[in-house]
Amino acid sequence: MAGVPIDLQLLNLCAALLLLLSFAMLAQRRIVNLVNLLALQGALLLCATLLLAWRTGQAHLYVSALLTLALKVLFLPWLLHRLIRRLQVYWDSEPLLNIPVTMLAGLAVVVFAFGLAQPISALGSTATRNSIGIALAVVLLSFITMITRRKAMSQVVGFLSMENGLFFGAMSATYGMPMVVEFGVALDVLVAVLVLGVFFFQIREQFDSLDLQHLEKLREEAAAAGGGGNTSGGDN
Repeated sequence: MAGVPIDLQLLNLCAALLLLLSFAMLAQRRIVNLVNLLALQGALLLCATLLLAWRTGQAHLYVSALLTLALKVLFLPWLLHRLIRRLQVYWDSEPLLNIPVTMLAGLAVVVFAFGLAQPISALGSTATRNSIGIALAVVLLSFITMITRRKAMSQVVGFLSMENGLFFGAMSATYGMPMVVEFGVALDVLVAVLVLGVFFFQIREQFDSLDLQHLEKLREEAAAAGGGGNTSGGDN
């Protein structure tokens, strides 16, 4: 590491911490802590973007850093904490997989991600191309977080963490996306979270819970009722 510039070392450190935070999300059942970890991910993305902007001298990365600070570090965590307090949802239900099995699945996903990203990194020309594997691992770990949780709020946090991984991957591969794309993605994420916030309140009013099992039961009951109607129609 003696010949590696200090800014590149710090970028690699941010990438490693980003991966560790994704593993911490897998093991976390308290939703407030999940949101806090998401905010830490945003802070690491902010640091990585500023370091990359300083290293490359590309002005649009400073705008990306400003967007990251406003949206991922400040506004979205504040909005999610506000929703948690309003809905009084502090703990997730028992996940579909227990924590040890989930962590083992996460390790397997990381090995797969690094193997998949190795030929892509070899073709890259950026100084941060070696972080592409970490970015892909963060995306896949966030996907596991989404599919193994029952609460809608936890799944939204997993979705936002997946977007963080995609953003970091774009920085690692191409030094960031064009500004039009970044503004579009930021607006899409913001609108999605606001719509999901309204959706949460609708679920809470109907079922007095944010456990998505209630929606599955409702769908099964609707399917059973539809099947019963068809049967009776056939008898007539």
